[in-house]
Amino acid sequence: MVQVLELVRYCDETLSSAEFSDYAPNGLQVEGTREVSRLCSAVTASRAVVERAVEAGADALLVHHGYFWKGEPAPLVGMKGERVRRLMAAGVSLLAYHLPLDAHPELGNNACLAARLALRVEGIHAGAGVPGLLWEGQLDEPQAPEAFAAHVAAVTGREPLHVGSGPARIRRLAWCTGAAEGMLGAAAALGVDAFISGEISERTTHEARELGVHYFAAGHHATERYGVQALADHLAGVFGLEHLYLEDDNPV
Repeated sequence: MVQVLELVRYCDETLSSAEFSDYAPNGLQVEGTREVSRLCSAVTASRAVVERAVEAGADALLVHHGYFWKGEPAPLVGMKGERVRRLMAAGVSLLAYHLPLDAHPELGNNACLAARLALRVEGIHAGAGVPGLLWEGQLDEPQAPEAFAAHVAAVTGREPLHVGSGPARIRRLAWCTGAAEGMLGAAAALGVDAFISGEISERTTHEARELGVHYFAAGHHATERYGVQALADHLAGVFGLEHLYLEDDNPV
């Protein structure tokens, strides 16, 4: 059992969250009413996830996508108000870590995706001006694009969308989980054969073809479900907590 503020301080220090300028506040977003002994985790703090966390008897919910994003209306009304109201009524704390959880070299989404896909990490770079977001590495053995797509699907449980026209065999790759299709140019500049992210835009197809790179849109949710589990498992070990991951499938 641990006080929620101690849990937040530990996460902030572990993830170096103060070093990131993010799109939403990292750390404690909704303060609950009790110490934490049961921790639930999820990719996004949707209403379905909140309801399941409450039903599971969670004292705190840890997510990658929380609330209070820049540019969204501030009042706690409608959908957002309902989510927060359910958390507060149950006394459940909400902790959210976005970019710090993408970039962490061991617990982050990029690190966890690399481990699951058996990618040998060879470099970590800034992406879109954020340190640690763009990773590069190699496969142990080159694979045809179709074989690599099947490998990604087997690992993530989601068939990736493959566009572009790169080499006939893929060895060197770059990746950034989530919505990082805008980093395709920076990835291509590293001389890789393929780039993996979560989402895709209309322009991505043309860019991948013209840059001579394979692009795999493997799913925003699918590529980012691992970091929050790794962090929660780590916290469970450090503080003796019970951890339950809540999957709320999202095809995007």
